[in-house]
Amino acid sequence: MTLARAALTRAIEDHALALGFDRVAVGPAAPPEHGPAFAGWLEAGYAGTMEYLERGKAKRLDPGEVLAGARSVIAVALNYYQGDPAAADGWASVARYAWGRDYHEVMTPRLEALVAFLREAAGPDVRAKTYVDTGPILERDLAARAGLGWVGKNTTLLHPELGSWFFIGTVLTTAELEAGEPLPDRCGSCRACLDVCPTQAFVAPYVLDARRCISYLTIEHKGPIPKELREPVGEWVFGCDLCQAVCPWNRKAPVTREPAFFPDGPLPPLPSLLEMGEGEFRARFAGSPLSRPKRRGLLRNVAVVLGNRKDRGARPALAGALSDPEALVRDHAAWALSRLG
Repeated sequence: MTLARAALTRAIEDHALALGFDRVAVGPAAPPEHGPAFAGWLEAGYAGTMEYLERGKAKRLDPGEVLAGARSVIAVALNYYQGDPAAADGWASVARYAWGRDYHEVMTPRLEALVAFLREAAGPDVRAKTYVDTGPILERDLAARAGLGWVGKNTTLLHPELGSWFFIGTVLTTAELEAGEPLPDRCGSCRACLDVCPTQAFVAPYVLDARRCISYLTIEHKGPIPKELREPVGEWVFGCDLCQAVCPWNRKAPVTREPAFFPDGPLPPLPSLLEMGEGEFRARFAGSPLSRPKRRGLLRNVAVVLGNRKDRGARPALAGALSDPEALVRDHAAWALSRLG
């Protein structure tokens, strides 16, 4: 027996929270309002080398292209904030979201369980697709329209109680659910996130040039980091949290209840990472987001950070990296050594 729309929506929301998600919101699966802005962003070249965004543009502009007959979006938030970075055992140079297990592994089974509950409650003919930033949808826009938060000037989704330290999961479904109301933009006149960016990646409020973003440069970008941006990368080995760390809405962010998002041990000293072979790298970072840029990308980043630190104790490891099988690592190690004098 299927439930009425309002009752079904409440049941879905309650079950999402029971599965461990921190917030849930429901919205329509209509084309996102910021679709034209996204298309313009692509045309301006701000996506850099992320060609997959252009390839999936038609689907991102219309959820119906992803799931025929889609009527509703279920958006969930899972908090990953770990608290005081001073206790992070070297992880402070890594974006918080990557301190623990890969969040896809944590969230995907729960989303699948939510879909199973949906089908049981709404009927076996209901179709659904789940995504955790891996599908061709504008999940941030869909989540904002559902009321999961508002898009801040740093382009992250903000919630008045969670701040921005949370992952977004999305379920597209043909089930007809009761939509919530969007939250108002509460950024006001604040510019903290825009002004703190060391690479000046924000073209304007709400507009990010990914080509200058440290997260893009250290994770998504596969080639050399432009020389003029290496010093501004500073201490960031993987990603960057600066525009979130200064956000006033994150001052009272609660600590996550999910143990998988805490480090399982200290991050190895950066010089020792340069000495890791391919097999050792894969074993050490299996199941971690740090495996995403692969060994060559992460060691490229390590070399840049060691060059910025100007730590002469790192000279032997950097000198050894001049013989690395990857030209990308050799090039950045040479640059770092030049910084040591």
